[in-house]
Amino acid sequence: QVQLVESGGGLVQAGGSLSLSCAASGRIFSIQDLGWYRQAPGKQRELVASITSADSTNYADSVKGRFTISRDNAKNTVYLQMNSLKPEDTAVYYCNANIQSSPIGYSKYYWGQGTQVTVSS
Repeated sequence: QVQLVESGGGLVQAGGSLSLSCAASGRIFSIQDLGWYRQAPGKQRELVASITSADSTNYADSVKGRFTISRDNAKNTVYLQMNSLKPEDTAVYYCNANIQSSPIGYSKYYWGQGTQVTVSS
């Protein structure tokens, strides 16, 4: 089994910064794509940022220039540095990982439990 555990959410004023982390553990042979999603009340879950195994990154237009995704392969961890936060960034943030658990077979996507980020105006 594989588990993803997020940390780092909280309450911050507009213009402030927060850093999220998500650590994967369990049966892990390799980790392919990693991503951060968010879901605000009454809205669909949306992609915030993603990073491939080759460190190629992709960002939602709403966070470009403010958020930075990175990964530490030695720690099986993905990070999201969030700067210049806005009230509209308020949401539950989820990490997502495409993980292969053995040398043979295919990979599978896993989700973390989510961490709340609240930005006050």
